[in-house]
Amino acid sequence: MTARTWLRSAMALLMLPMLAMGPAMGQGRELALLAGYVGDWRGESALVGGDKPEPFRCRLSVSTGNQGKINYTGRCALVNATLSISGTIAYVQASSRYEAVMTSNAGYTGLAVGRETGGQISFDLREQQKDRAGGDVRIGARIVLVNDRITVDFEVEFNNSGDVLTASVPFAR
Repeated sequence: MTARTWLRSAMALLMLPMLAMGPAMGQGRELALLAGYVGDWRGESALVGGDKPEPFRCRLSVSTGNQGKINYTGRCALVNATLSISGTIAYVQASSRYEAVMTSNAGYTGLAVGRETGGQISFDLREQQKDRAGGDVRIGARIVLVNDRITVDFEVEFNNSGDVLTASVPFAR
């Protein structure tokens, strides 16, 4: 599988925490913290680890949803590919945690649990998948919401070759 194809999958996983989820009822401080991220965001970075760094740009729109959720839609443009994502993030009182589920045009749907520490919410995801040739690929993503900033870090490791692709995307309003 090509680096671009895996980049799409990795980006989908990276954006996980800002996406769709099940029933949630955010209250008080947790809801206010999430509401602070409502707005339009942009970020750009480079994918490194391939033949040469490949630039990509992302935009993200976060809006107030129903039942204590925030809705999310985003799009990232790479050299020859576009990734679209959508969903919701919320604080789920029943389990006392932040959760996000996402869907993407790369065929990925998933759930991420957010951890809050000192006003920072981070969503970590680790996933093992197969590439088109049947080789194992490890995909890791970390999304951090802190101090009116969003940062997405990701890593894709092709286990058969040991090749690793990484990127860190800071978003700003």
